[in-house]
Amino acid sequence: MTIQYLDSLESIKEDSFADGFFDGWPNRPSPATFVRMLQGSAYVMLAQDEETGKIVGFVNALSDGVLSAYIPLLEVVPAYQGQGIGRELARQLLKRLDAYYMVDLMCDPELESFYARQGMRPANGMTRRNYKNQKGIS
Repeated sequence: MTIQYLDSLESIKEDSFADGFFDGWPNRPSPATFVRMLQGSAYVMLAQDEETGKIVGFVNALSDGVLSAYIPLLEVVPAYQGQGIGRELARQLLKRLDAYYMVDLMCDPELESFYARQGMRPANGMTRRNYKNQKGIS
């Protein structure tokens, strides 16, 4: 299996994604919402299985374009996890964000060591989740 990394949504459609994204979410975004979310991002990195043509991983960032960027999601579908795809997605995105003063993300405690290996460090933060809108807003 060969993975190609893309930094563009060109030719990406709703059916471009492998099954398994948002694993464990009780209210998964629809494929259309998934595409809209990526289109609204300042930066996107995609991992594509060259054999199937399917997107099997992604990471996105939102930014003011001046000082800060925020990484809301990094995900690899379960069938492709443990192969370094998430690490490479993070590496490539963080390289693109290197000029920013601050690059932030929120993660669960069990993911802190992963992000520490990518050069990030723990910081205090606050969050609010509205799980009834986990599928996205119209």
